[in-house]
Amino acid sequence: MSIEAEALLQEAKESIEAAQNYRSELQQRLYGLSQARKQVRGSASQTREALQRHFQELQAAVGRLLAERLSVLLQEVDAIEQESVSPLDDCQKLIEHGVSTADELLREGEAALRCGISEKEDKLGSFTKKALQIQLDSLPEVPALVDVPCLSAQLDDSVLHAVRERVARHASVASHPPVQIEELVERPGSVLVRWCKVDDDFSPQDYRLQYRRSNSTQYEDAYIGKEAEFLVMHLDPHMDHQFRVCARGEGRTEWSPWSVPQTGYTTLAAHEWCPGTEGFILSSRRNIAMRSEAMAPQGRVLYSNAPTYFCGQTLTFKFSAVGQMNKQDSVGVCADNRSGTESLQRDKAVCISTNGAVFVNGKEMTNQLPAITVGSAVTFDMEVVNLFPISANNNPHDGASFKLRVTIGSGNREVVFDWLLDQAVDCLYFGCSFSHPGWKVLVF
Repeated sequence: MSIEAEALLQEAKESIEAAQNYRSELQQRLYGLSQARKQVRGSASQTREALQRHFQELQAAVGRLLAERLSVLLQEVDAIEQESVSPLDDCQKLIEHGVSTADELLREGEAALRCGISEKEDKLGSFTKKALQIQLDSLPEVPALVDVPCLSAQLDDSVLHAVRERVARHASVASHPPVQIEELVERPGSVLVRWCKVDDDFSPQDYRLQYRRSNSTQYEDAYIGKEAEFLVMHLDPHMDHQFRVCARGEGRTEWSPWSVPQTGYTTLAAHEWCPGTEGFILSSRRNIAMRSEAMAPQGRVLYSNAPTYFCGQTLTFKFSAVGQMNKQDSVGVCADNRSGTESLQRDKAVCISTNGAVFVNGKEMTNQLPAITVGSAVTFDMEVVNLFPISANNNPHDGASFKLRVTIGSGNREVVFDWLLDQAVDCLYFGCSFSHPGWKVLVF
C-alpha cells in the first residue's frame, strides 16, 4: 500500500473515531434532554396534585370553620331568645290570670244586678268585698319594646374582601427552588452535603436537609439549622442515597420547595474503634469509645479497627464527656497500631493531649491548642507534601523521609506543621489513650 493510501486510511479511521465520539456525545445530550423533560413534566404533575390536594383540604377546612361559627352564632341566638322570652311568658301568664279573674268578677257583678230585691243586697255586698280584694287598680308592668331585645346579625362584609385578598396571595408556583445542593463529598461511612442559595431575592432563616436510600420511598430529616453544609453519617458504603434541601424564609413558617434531589454515595468504610481493648466500652457502631471504670494498664491506647484514614480527608474527634486529665492522655493519628505503648505521644504519631499540647513523633511543639472540654471537636487534616521519599536535609545518606503537612484544629485555633515518616504510607490508624474513666469520644 502506498504512503498516500496509508495516509487516507489513517485519516478515514480518525474520522470514523471522531464520528463515533460525536455520536456518543449527542446521545448523551439526548439522554440529558430526556431527563430534563422528565423532570419538568414529573414536577409539573406533582405540583398539580399538590395544589389540588391542598386547596381541596383548605376548602373542606374553611367549610368546617364556617359551619362551626354558624353553629355558635345560632346557639347564641337561641340563648338570647330563651332568656328574653321567659320573663315575657311569666308576665303573660300573670295578665291572663288577671283577665280571667276580671271576667269572673264581671259575671258575678252582672248577676248581682239582675237578682231579686231580696238577694240583691247580700250579693252586691259580696261582690263589692270581692272586688276590693282583687285590687282592680293594680296592673302588672309590661316592658316597653325598647327595653326588650331586638336581635339582629352583625355581618362584616369586609371579611370577604380580606379573605379574597388573602386567597389571592395564598400559595405560589416556583419554577426553581431557592436553594440547591452544590456538592456531595464522600467521607468514611458518610457524605458531606453542601448547598447554596440560588435565588438572590430569597433570605433564608433555616435550612432543612433530608435523605433516603435509593430503594426507599420515604425521606427522613438529617439536619435543620442555619449552616449550609452537614455531614450525614451512618451510611452503608456503595449504597446510593438521595439528598434534598429546602429553606425557610426570614419571618416565615412554611418551608420552600425542595431542591432537585441529588444522588451520592461513599465508597469508604466508616471509622471504627478496635473492639476488645481492655478499659474501653464501644457503641454498637463502634464509632464511640468510652473509658470505663475497669482497671487497665496505665495509658492503654485504643486504636482504630483498621487504617481507614487517608490523606485529603478530615478526621474529627468529638468529645461528649470528659474525665480527670493526665498528661499522657491524647488523641491522634499514627502510622502503626503497635501494642504495649503507654500513649500516642511517641514516634510515628501526631497527637494532641487533653490539655492542648501538640506532639509530633513524641516531641512536644511550642504551639498549644485549647484544652479539651465537653463538646470539644478536634480535627486532623493531612496532605502529601512529597510524593517520593526524600532525606531530611536532602542528603541521600541521611536516610529517606516521607513528608505530610498536618493541620490540627481545636476550638477556633489550629496548628500547621510537617510530619516526617521514614517510609511512605497510603493509610493511617487513629487512636486515643485515657488514664482515668469518664472520657467519651466520637470519631468520624
